[in-house]
Amino acid sequence: MNTPDPRPSRRRGRPGAAAADRPGELAERIARAVRGCPGVAGLAGGPVATHLPGRAVHGVSVREHEVRVAVVAEYGRPLAEVAAGVRDAVEPLMPGEPVDVSVEDVRLPSRPGSPR
Repeated sequence: MNTPDPRPSRRRGRPGAAAADRPGELAERIARAVRGCPGVAGLAGGPVATHLPGRAVHGVSVREHEVRVAVVAEYGRPLAEVAAGVRDAVEPLMPGEPVDVSVEDVRLPSRPGSPR
């Protein structure tokens, strides 16, 4: 499910990126914020990533005028609600920029005694 941000962009530029001291710091801050969102089981692997020397921040892509976030949602919470929570968490880090959230998978609850 891909849910583009319905809010219009209010400002151009990357204010959050200007505050970053090193390359990738903004992507890492976004990843931490997203992991703490209700209904988010984790960041998704795959093509959405910020590539850095020797490593990558999977599930977060920061571009000049856009942030893309790919998550794995926990079962039971409406996906649109999960996406809205992710956008709300990213907004203070990238004010005014569109945030494209995609839910790549849903983690089902584990049963007692079953392997994860």
